[in-house]
Amino acid sequence: MRQFLDIGTGLPSVDNTHEIAQRVAPECRIVYVDNDPLVLAHARALLTSSPEGVTHYVDADLRDPDTIVREAAGTLDFGRPIALMLMGILGHIEDYDEAREIVRRLVAALPRRQLPRPVRQHRHQPGLRRRHPPVQRGRVDPVHPPHPRPDRRLLREPGTPPPGVTSCSRWRPDDNAWGLPAEVHQYGGVALKR
Repeated sequence: MRQFLDIGTGLPSVDNTHEIAQRVAPECRIVYVDNDPLVLAHARALLTSSPEGVTHYVDADLRDPDTIVREAAGTLDFGRPIALMLMGILGHIEDYDEAREIVRRLVAALPRRQLPRPVRQHRHQPGLRRRHPPVQRGRVDPVHPPHPRPDRRLLREPGTPPPGVTSCSRWRPDDNAWGLPAEVHQYGGVALKR
């Protein structure tokens, strides 16, 4: 994998996508997407790149996948493999059907044999939405509590490697003397578009 579309970038930190990818393969091309003005203000930190590779930042909203794909196509080759990364961003979409449609449209833009990586807060616990109002109240994009429907419906591709869609803390954890880590209220998975 040499191309990455990282939607919902968030503030730059240590080991951003381009740093990890270009450490392995300096020619990697990365497009970051976010609509937070604070992230935009820090985008210069995300735009550093190895001389052989490219990084680019797109100021766009997850709810507008057509703009994301159009803008990313200036940097990424949509005829070649692209890793689509949706890390913790789908929790900003309250309506499950809307989230599923966004994922469908983004994946549809990718050529076959891709690796979409949706991660969505989710866990079926009766009354959870009632007990926990949206986080970050007052923000333009609040984070909504886990959705009661299973995430597996967001990843319909047959090429989902083990362990499939599972609690992020249990997705291929390192071996340790204490056994499996505790489950968290965020699920993740990887799928191969065939």
